[in-house]
Amino acid sequence: MKLNELKLEVDYFEFDENLYQKVKPTPLKNPKLVSFNPLACDLINLEYKECETQDFLEFMNGTKVLNGSIPYSMVYAGHQFGYFVPQLGDGRAINLGSVNGWHLQTKGSGLTRYSRRGDGRAVLRSSIREYLISEHMHALNIPTTRALAIIDSQTFAHRDWEEESCAIVLRMSPSWIRIGTFEFFARTKNAKENLSLLANYVINQSYPHLKDEKNKYEKMFYSLVDKSAELLALWQVYGFQHGVMNTDNFSVAALSIDYGPFAFMDYFEKNSICNHTDEEGRYSYNNQPYIARWNLFVLANALAGICDENRLKEYMRTFLPQHEKVYLELMNKRLGLDASKSGNGNLHLILELLGSLESSKMDYNVFFYRLTNLKSFDDLSSILDIAVFQEPLKKWFESYEKVCNEQNTTFEGRFELMKKVNPKYILKNYIIQEAIEKAHEGDYTLVNDLLKIAQNPFDEHPKFERYAQPTPMKYANIKLSCSS
Repeated sequence: MKLNELKLEVDYFEFDENLYQKVKPTPLKNPKLVSFNPLACDLINLEYKECETQDFLEFMNGTKVLNGSIPYSMVYAGHQFGYFVPQLGDGRAINLGSVNGWHLQTKGSGLTRYSRRGDGRAVLRSSIREYLISEHMHALNIPTTRALAIIDSQTFAHRDWEEESCAIVLRMSPSWIRIGTFEFFARTKNAKENLSLLANYVINQSYPHLKDEKNKYEKMFYSLVDKSAELLALWQVYGFQHGVMNTDNFSVAALSIDYGPFAFMDYFEKNSICNHTDEEGRYSYNNQPYIARWNLFVLANALAGICDENRLKEYMRTFLPQHEKVYLELMNKRLGLDASKSGNGNLHLILELLGSLESSKMDYNVFFYRLTNLKSFDDLSSILDIAVFQEPLKKWFESYEKVCNEQNTTFEGRFELMKKVNPKYILKNYIIQEAIEKAHEGDYTLVNDLLKIAQNPFDEHPKFERYAQPTPMKYANIKLSCSS
């Protein structure tokens, strides 16, 4: 389909006009295409060659409005680092409308009513990070927003004491509604009516099977609890750290959303913090499931006007057990084992592994890839040689071999299971930083190369074999800023 043939639908204006702002984007100076994503084009039936046209560049930059589109930004509230902020919103994001159920949004398109003290811009650095990581998460089967394209410009903004070029990334999602949206609606003049409208909107977008159900708002909440438990298990299994799990960054469609100072863990550290603003470690790796639960309790409170809050809170008892069940199933697969063949899902073996990985200073995801390709317990050098301290892992392998024998598994059988869940490539921050530094020099080649790796992490990429090696220690587990 040609760009001009796309017809966008806007369905947000059923809400009170105080709950959004119709706003025109503020174009960047001399925009140029950095990259476009063919897989995202497929989702909205857009021809690839259209992304290389001047029309597409103008569309990304906000100077061309597609048929049916009425650009707008949404208001929401949120708990930021545990403290309630009554009004936040799309301070630099503008919604364009939806195609095939995908809601298009440009991030970095200028000031809105909700920009507060911000400048409405996104710099190239953070835009590249979000563009690549959202596609990587999808390839790892982790629910996420997507990204269609990214543009650079000769407009500049100050970030972290430096002047950086501004960019726009075109994001796509089945829903952009957050827990913070419900928090804001719950405090409006006509709260009950607004909450019901919003809940119906979310059900139509993300839980259509509930549309005609009795107690559908409660069931919407239950579904979100279930999906969030699974999402957080996936994050933990792959060592992903979001960095800023505020309620305004928490999707009610249970998607990974709003990528800022995220990180895939380098060497394993259970209390790892990837956001240097998070001085107390609220959003540390180990805390993520508990913060997700906390956020869902906040939503339960916001829904009290249209739901039985006690029922919602009672259902929250299931969150951690569900999370643990999915986590153990997935971790067993990463080890080539079957959780159902152990009374406790091999919990002790997995806890012993995590302790051993931390004590040995072992690269987390490289460990699992090399374990996948292990041919003998008599030669562990491919794994032990990349550990700073080897003894903790040697002891763990004794336990692992015993469980493998108890489950009557073979190296070949475990390989077949593990190769589907243990990627060769994980986009770590130092890898993405290389692409960012080249892009700042006007060379976008590595951004496009990394897009292919991000979307095909289980494949061989011979030119980039170095990215399948352990993270150099000087780059490992570095904390980033919110402007990252």
